[in-house]
Amino acid sequence: MNQVKVGSRRSFDHDSKVTLKMVADRAGVSPSTVSRILNGTAVVSDDKREQVDKAIAELGFVPNPVARGLAGGRTLSIGVVAQVIDSPFYGAALGGIEEVLGPAGYSPLFMSGHWNAAEETRCIDVLRARRVDGIIMLTGRVGDSALKTVARSLPVVVTGRHLKAPNLYSLSLDNVAGGRLATEHLIAQGHRRIAFIMGVPNHPDAAERQKGYRAALEAAGLPFDPALVLPGQFSEESGLRATERLIDSRVPFSAIFAANDQMAFGAALALYRRSLRVPDDVSLVGFDDLASALYTIPPLTTVRQPVRELGRLAARAMLELLGGRRPQMAVPQPLVIERESTRRTHPG
Repeated sequence: MNQVKVGSRRSFDHDSKVTLKMVADRAGVSPSTVSRILNGTAVVSDDKREQVDKAIAELGFVPNPVARGLAGGRTLSIGVVAQVIDSPFYGAALGGIEEVLGPAGYSPLFMSGHWNAAEETRCIDVLRARRVDGIIMLTGRVGDSALKTVARSLPVVVTGRHLKAPNLYSLSLDNVAGGRLATEHLIAQGHRRIAFIMGVPNHPDAAERQKGYRAALEAAGLPFDPALVLPGQFSEESGLRATERLIDSRVPFSAIFAANDQMAFGAALALYRRSLRVPDDVSLVGFDDLASALYTIPPLTTVRQPVRELGRLAARAMLELLGGRRPQMAVPQPLVIERESTRRTHPG
């Protein structure tokens, strides 16, 4: 009968139960430290964390999320309210959230608010009924006071706001600066009649990017023309329709700044259908720098918003709140990514 040699490392068959205490003994730490590391609430050195990770790998320890949740009075789930889950923008943000929450032992529960305050409120109510440990709100229209009320009972992280309250943390890109950068880029290329597709009217992102657009015009001594500003819905279809209305109005323009890449994609299609070439006839700038912006024809000049990183930061901020700490996160500044959809023109 063949014998199986076993080395110095302790081995376990599939029926053996590896306990948290066994991991702690192997790593040379207390069981409570291992538990806190698994829950993402421990403040320990990198060396100690590596020792625990190594012990988990060596012993093949598989944490029991149900037992961990019951022991800590948590469900180890985080509610996430996006606006449209299947959009490329929110998809990237949700991917960033998953990257951080998963290794920390938390499961995200995603819901769509559809740019509707009542629907967002319903999402929050459903998630609270599921006893999530916290809620991440990606922009949205639900009121600030409502979010502060939710934060009285569980941690809240919200993006796209400047909001302060106990148990609540907000993250916001400088949309005014981003709108100004996009417009300044076109002005530097010689454009003087710059159209702006602003997105959902009264939405904070749209309003702030329009503010940056107007600030750049004013700084360059260019008049603001309301006829060059068109509403949209942050979708490809709305960008296409807005551009068609712009062309049909016969208002002169040589460039378009769309408040997100998806509307810029629609604008490009409308220009193509009307036999206008990008950038020879019309320069085009978007906002977000979605992955697909690099692969349009021509590749889209856009303002980079670190969407996936924003998701990661929101998740890290949530873990900090759950650990009883005040997050200190810095959102990267926007910058223009210049590609082939813009070109220099002669001021008209």
